[in-house]
Amino acid sequence: MSYLGLDIGTTGCKAVAFSDAGVEISRAYIEYGLLSPAPGYAELDADAVASSCLSVIKQAASASGRDPVNALSISSQGEAFVPVDGSNMPLMNAMVSSDSRARTVMENYLLHFSADDLYRKTGHTAHPMFSLFKLAWLREHEPELMSRAAHFYCFEDFIHTKLGITPAIGFPLAARTMLFNSSTCAWDASILDSIGLTPEKLARPLPSGTVAGVIPDAIALSLNLAPGCIIAAGAHDQPCGALGVGAVDEGIAAYSAGTVECITPVFNTRVMSPALEQANLATYAHAVTGKYVSVAFSLTGGNIIKWFRDEFGERERAAAAQTKTDVYDALLAAMPDEPTSLMSLPYFTPSGTPHFDIDTPGCITGLRLSTHRGEILKCLIEGVGYEMRHNLDLLAAAGVAVTELRMTGGGSKNRRLVQLKADILGCPVYRMGMSEGGARGAAILAMSAHTGGNIRAISKSWILPGEHIEPRRKASDRYAERMAEYRSLYTMMKTLSACR
Repeated sequence: MSYLGLDIGTTGCKAVAFSDAGVEISRAYIEYGLLSPAPGYAELDADAVASSCLSVIKQAASASGRDPVNALSISSQGEAFVPVDGSNMPLMNAMVSSDSRARTVMENYLLHFSADDLYRKTGHTAHPMFSLFKLAWLREHEPELMSRAAHFYCFEDFIHTKLGITPAIGFPLAARTMLFNSSTCAWDASILDSIGLTPEKLARPLPSGTVAGVIPDAIALSLNLAPGCIIAAGAHDQPCGALGVGAVDEGIAAYSAGTVECITPVFNTRVMSPALEQANLATYAHAVTGKYVSVAFSLTGGNIIKWFRDEFGERERAAAAQTKTDVYDALLAAMPDEPTSLMSLPYFTPSGTPHFDIDTPGCITGLRLSTHRGEILKCLIEGVGYEMRHNLDLLAAAGVAVTELRMTGGGSKNRRLVQLKADILGCPVYRMGMSEGGARGAAILAMSAHTGGNIRAISKSWILPGEHIEPRRKASDRYAERMAEYRSLYTMMKTLSACR
């Protein structure tokens, strides 16, 4: 028998089947396009996403051979949702996290509902990315559509409709809507009432790893799944990814080093504090029942290396295409060994935590005619590192200490890059031997639901810690000395940009 994890992202979905020992058997991936029909809009065609998800499930299940898929679960991007009619057909495209059209609506909403009260209920601070404010935008700008909608589903529960079960949503993903009360583990009646919704219009919230339903045999057969294949309640992609790399104990954090960089620390109690609220650092359910996570993230993240490649790496791109080598390895090889004397603010996109700043732009300071490309690239990467270090410092000050990072994603492939991150963060990094953790985490939830096994124990048996990389003392001390300079740079740029 085998267990399948479906990972639904913003630009594509993947399905991965694993044996009961955690060995990958098969995988499939399909990419889809993010739509931007107007400034500030970011949407996905929900039907196209669903079709892609069913396709990768079938491909991965078909390739599992003599190990039929007995259970599956879903790791889903957060916040995105789609209104559907009574037949579960989408009434519009799904609005995803980066859609910012709800900004002005959020400001008006907070005139009538305390931001502090929202934080105490949901564990999150107000931001236009959350479903709550997008729904408030729909109520104001698309009232007819809002009234016609029979349900509002995130992608986990929307895919459940295609798999033939009554939709359910794992606690961690429900929390990302900002409609879910994290202390009562239920939809919050007062928040729903403020936008004219009732719990009946949303999916059933369930703890991650519990049985959500059994796929009807006809649908299971069409997807090459085992008869009686069950669906387990899944999770938001970041806590699911943390489970997938074995970040199940306090002090351990997952580090997803992709286009967006995100650190997901684990802690044992629902930590709620003014310090975390001020830093926009959430507290919500982990995929492991009884544990909690936060998310510290840079939206610029690894995007900055891709931008540098596209704008300044023409020579390396041509050479890599000719020699069939990795263009990023060539670019990173040009970086100096020592910390640079430059400083960058990595706000080439909106900032992420701790500032949730969508206005202040990025910058580089300290440039001279003697500065070379390798220094500029390293400075840009250092800037993202400083931002993540700033987040870790704020977490530690609020009582959430991180002593070990487990890194996955494209940024973990180059050892030199991982060493640089360890030096800046001043924390040991385990370079995990996998490209991602989301699908693996979802498969762990599926196995737990199918066998009754303990989620934490399955994770520990499935995961190997990877290569251990310690910070280099001299470089790490230098980066620690410059943190005050980095924090001052943000204040300066925020003031300067406000004068434009």
